Amino acid sequence: MGTEKNPIRGLKDSHAPGGNGRAALWQFCLHLGMVVLASFLFAASFPNLLIENGVPLLAWIAYVPIFVLIRRVGLRAALCWGALYGYAAYGLFNYWLSVFHPLAGLIVGGIYLIYLAVLFFFLKLADIFFPRRSYLVQWIIWLAYEYLRTRGFLGYSYGITGYSQWRVIPLIQIASVFGVWGVSALAVFPSTWLGAALRDWRLTEGPAGIGRAVKGFFRTEKIAALAWAAALAAALLFGFISQTDFSAFPGARIALVQHNTDPWKPSKAPTARQAIEEYRNDFRILKRLSDEALAAEPKPDMVVWSETAFVPRIYWHETYRDDPDSWTLVKELLDYLASQDVPFVIGNDDARRDPALNPNPYDDYRVDYNAVMLFEKGKIAQTYRKLHLVPFTEHFPYEKQLPFIYRALERADTHFWEKGREVTVFSGPGFTFSTPVCFEDTFGYLSRNFIRNGAEVIVNLSNDAWSKSLPAQNQHLSMAVFRAVENRRSMVRSTASGQTCAVDPSGRVIALAPPFSEAWITVAIPIVKGDTVYTRYGDFLGTGFSALAIFLLLFGAGVYIITKKGKRHAHP
Repeated sequence: MGTEKNPIRGLKDSHAPGGNGRAALWQFCLHLGMVVLASFLFAASFPNLLIENGVPLLAWIAYVPIFVLIRRVGLRAALCWGALYGYAAYGLFNYWLSVFHPLAGLIVGGIYLIYLAVLFFFLKLADIFFPRRSYLVQWIIWLAYEYLRTRGFLGYSYGITGYSQWRVIPLIQIASVFGVWGVSALAVFPSTWLGAALRDWRLTEGPAGIGRAVKGFFRTEKIAALAWAAALAAALLFGFISQTDFSAFPGARIALVQHNTDPWKPSKAPTARQAIEEYRNDFRILKRLSDEALAAEPKPDMVVWSETAFVPRIYWHETYRDDPDSWTLVKELLDYLASQDVPFVIGNDDARRDPALNPNPYDDYRVDYNAVMLFEKGKIAQTYRKLHLVPFTEHFPYEKQLPFIYRALERADTHFWEKGREVTVFSGPGFTFSTPVCFEDTFGYLSRNFIRNGAEVIVNLSNDAWSKSLPAQNQHLSMAVFRAVENRRSMVRSTASGQTCAVDPSGRVIALAPPFSEAWITVAIPIVKGDTVYTRYGDFLGTGFSALAIFLLLFGAGVYIITKKGKRHAHP
């Protein structure tokens, strides 16, 4: 079997016989099959169309075809296969994005096409720079990639390997120390180790060949395998002994309302009057469900409506009254809230006149925030404005640098929000709480900041109704449960169509409203205080993997260059 003379420049498969077209085609089809298999394994690990909660066990081997492929191809070919894998894997996993808008699916697919192409490039460099134990370096690089892609404007947490384990309660308890990155570290390692073990295995050898390859590799690389097994055992032991009976803790009762409509759909009505009537109908549903919850025994301490559940801008229309129909509906809401003796938490567009942020008089200087408002006796007591906006669909800060993208988003009727600035902690009825909005509960750092500022409960308000997808809603929930475990706090979620639920501080979903139905649930949750290691130190493991990956790649490149120069001098 032929091998590349220069792996840095090689394009051919390192095992493909030169000059044999049929063999080259076979190798191409084999590698394509590896990418397809890996894409399906990745998507199936998480909640999906076929299996409601996903198959967490698949995540432990999902990347084996990828690491085998990396060892078989050259550097530039790795870029191409990485691009294909990124687009295919996220196309299967996040198929529901195209329901929101065709641009959303294309944008996310394009981003991960680039991300995975670059990742495969670095994985191949690790294979070249560290030929003896490249799998350990590749493991670190993969974990660094998972952490880094959650940062910055394009930050996106869907598809982090650790989140696939959301139903494995004993295992995810280590998130209270390491965040989700500790779970990812355990779940990714088997793929890197097995990928290295199957380096020379061929399909013709069959299952028996796999066994021989793994046994042979274990003889030389058993220390790493045993260290991983010990870490897994320690994580499970920690998970079993760290779980707490919360029945003795002080508690709160919170009513969560799910009105099962997409709050923004009425905006597409033919006339403004029709839109207002649809908003009024949504309000009637919210009011009816809330009244049912308040009439039940025992009575809740607080009622929560979902993200932008009530759409006319409450503060704007109460203050400026420039639209009589909208003001009439807002007044109906305020009169209803004034008659209640429990606080209401409501998602709404918090619009203000702010010439400094919007100097355009044609817009009436209006600035919009995706906000959460705490109402007491019909008055706004406190307001939270969303801090981490969804890229492209809620926020695009590069209008001057990329005007063509900005104009395309505007033509797609994108609703841009202004970014909030305060880490708000609400004073609730006997407890404090904070309200990450929409996908904010997919980022560990945000909930951690809320807890560090004094929040005792996490109250998420979301709207995934636009996706029309149970897998999308479960994928969102799979990440949210980690926020409870990381900080040992109760979490409740009020959503437009699902998954409206309560999560205890161990990550168990203890109450869940039926998805895609008008429903309310009143949940009893424990009020837990105190800090975890993660609350105190945050994503130290993710940043550590990132720093180590950069160091190893630079070190490997230096050694590789010096070695090559030495060989050239030795053999002029």
